[in-house]
Amino acid sequence: MGREDVSACMGLRARILQALKDESDSIGDETKRATLRLIECAIRDRDVCARGRGQGAGCPDEDVRRVLETLVLQREASAREHDDEGRIEDAIRERSEIEIIQQFLPKPLSGKALEIAVKQIVDDLGASKLTDLGRCVNALKERYPGLIEASSAGKAVRTALSKSL
Repeated sequence: MGREDVSACMGLRARILQALKDESDSIGDETKRATLRLIECAIRDRDVCARGRGQGAGCPDEDVRRVLETLVLQREASAREHDDEGRIEDAIRERSEIEIIQQFLPKPLSGKALEIAVKQIVDDLGASKLTDLGRCVNALKERYPGLIEASSAGKAVRTALSKSL
């Protein structure tokens, strides 16, 4: 019998810890194992900060998502630096770590789902002019944290607002 995919009902932290456990039990990719350990350490560090603020349970999944996004941004910057310095192998390693980290980040809204979200925001805010663009994108980011890419959201809002003109 194969394993059931229960990752959809697990929290982000639990998915990461389960992936680390699975990777530790197997003779697998050392880069993946090291990246998962790095993620776990970054989350534990954030937990210490949260407990210092009186949050005994540690940081919530929203903070874990932000940690992952920060790790991705750091690796993207490092990969660019390595490329500029001609250290191609290091740049490749950084990009493989990005792929591993992004497996745990939610996929951004796109296509029909993004259009529906934009239409709902535009209707809720009563937006009708292109000057409402920033307000709509900010509302999208608040309502769908971690699921909105600013460039694609801006284009979708611009399209929706131009249709209403």
